[in-house]
Amino acid sequence: MDTEQAKTFLEILHSGTFARAAQRLHVTQTTVTARIQTLESALGCTLFVRNRAGARLTKSGEAFVKPAQNMVEAWEQAKQACANSDYQPQQTLNIGGDVSLWNPILVDWLVALKSDFPQWLVHSQVTTTNLLYQALQKNELDAIIVHSPRYLSGLIVEQIAEEKLIHVASCQQPEPNVFIDWGEEFTLQFDRCMPYNRRTAMQFSLGPMALKYLLAAGGNGYFRTRVVDSYLKTGALKKVPNAVEFTYPIYLVYRKNLPFPEDFEQIKTKLLNKVTSFASWAL
Repeated sequence: MDTEQAKTFLEILHSGTFARAAQRLHVTQTTVTARIQTLESALGCTLFVRNRAGARLTKSGEAFVKPAQNMVEAWEQAKQACANSDYQPQQTLNIGGDVSLWNPILVDWLVALKSDFPQWLVHSQVTTTNLLYQALQKNELDAIIVHSPRYLSGLIVEQIAEEKLIHVASCQQPEPNVFIDWGEEFTLQFDRCMPYNRRTAMQFSLGPMALKYLLAAGGNGYFRTRVVDSYLKTGALKKVPNAVEFTYPIYLVYRKNLPFPEDFEQIKTKLLNKVTSFASWAL
């Protein structure tokens, strides 16, 4: 099977007849027929039913449409790559971040990588901690940034920063109690200290949404220091006196046997530099 056969197959599909396909391909109808017969022989199936109305795909023909398109696209990409004397194969890095960490840490890491590692093709994913770990174990991701460390086989866990979660309340209306799901570690600590019963509080799975509610309607809850700092300064929020504070570590978790260990050390350094630039994280 070659790409000319795939192209001919697709041209018949688009034009509707063998004759029109031959005209568009600038070959004889006999050549078109021969190509399809060779293709059908290689695949072991019939691709078209021919009648007076033209050529109609069989079920096998319908199944072959996507593979044929992929073949032609791959061939065109290969020709473009070979024609470009400056072509450099790109390495791919797949990274992920917890929903609460995409801004700013994951975004700034991506920006730094684009600037300093232009040869890398970086794919990013933002989702829940559970899904991130699943993707990491399936080798769908190379590294993730999360709040919950899981010391699983084949993974390396490194703490890269530490935030604080502090108890704040609206200066206008300090009720109701609000509980934000900051991850399994926070929930465990919270239940041990029990500043209030989280099961009877308003529940939020997203910190920014909870904060917007608090500012608009009132309430109290635990938020990251660097996020609420400006609201504390303006008087929109106040710290709850004598409230427990919770540490909120950030971890980089990556696979042990990455195929590019030396490059990843440099990539990791870029992340660490970005993290340490946020002085408010240490507050």
